[in-house]
Amino acid sequence: MLHNMNIKFTKMQGLGNDFVVIDGINQSIALSAEQICLIADRHFGVGCDQLLLVEKSDTAAAEFRYRIFNADGGEVEQCGNGARCFARFVVDNDLTQNTDIRVETTAGQIVLTLESNGEVTVNMGVPQFEPSSLPFIAESRSPAYRLQTSVGELDIAAVSMGNPHAVLEVANVDQADVKTLGPEIENHARFPQRVNVGFMQIVSAEAIRLRVYERGAAETLACGTGACAAVAAGIQQGKLSETVKVSLPGGELVIRWSGENEPLYMTGPATRVFEGRIIL
Repeated sequence: MLHNMNIKFTKMQGLGNDFVVIDGINQSIALSAEQICLIADRHFGVGCDQLLLVEKSDTAAAEFRYRIFNADGGEVEQCGNGARCFARFVVDNDLTQNTDIRVETTAGQIVLTLESNGEVTVNMGVPQFEPSSLPFIAESRSPAYRLQTSVGELDIAAVSMGNPHAVLEVANVDQADVKTLGPEIENHARFPQRVNVGFMQIVSAEAIRLRVYERGAAETLACGTGACAAVAAGIQQGKLSETVKVSLPGGELVIRWSGENEPLYMTGPATRVFEGRIIL
């Protein structure tokens, strides 16, 4: 059965992390990994870091199902910048009347809140510090760990936000050796499933600057879970207050966390760039 699919999509971005968002409720969508790769291709397709698919939830507990595909066609569990775009998309397209939107993902349920200024707050869940949650090889849980690297011993924090993060405090993010240390820590033997690496400069108890070397993607303009992990680590170490502004190369996020076993909240922008159709 060969026929062309004419798919309506919206191009969106959150802090320069860009997405192709597709309504799978009002049009029937079945995409192969090859088709997702083509849409994501910046020369032959539309171009995006991830493709987001909006579906109706099968459960009564959630309004929508949120599915996330990487540019290589593989499905992943969670994407914070994408979640903000997802919330904007369903509100802008009148798919919901709610400002608190319950969404089902492969990693569990999330709640997205549309703020009056158009920004979106995402409940990112409870940060996990047990080394086994990343996984990270360590004797026991600690706010900081010594890591052996090519430039000597470094102190890092290890946090899971549903995905693994190592957070390294630096004096100045502009001078941090992200290109060398990023891949080295990402592939460090003590992180059996590799790790995202955050380079955090503490400006004050309420503000940090951050660069993130993402697992399998190199440095990105903005990493939502990376911002959450850095703030959670800084609060655990007693260096940051409950509400922190995070400046990333792509823009700013506000992270709120009231501490151990509590959910962490991320607020930031979500922007619609253009609408279009692609024929596959």
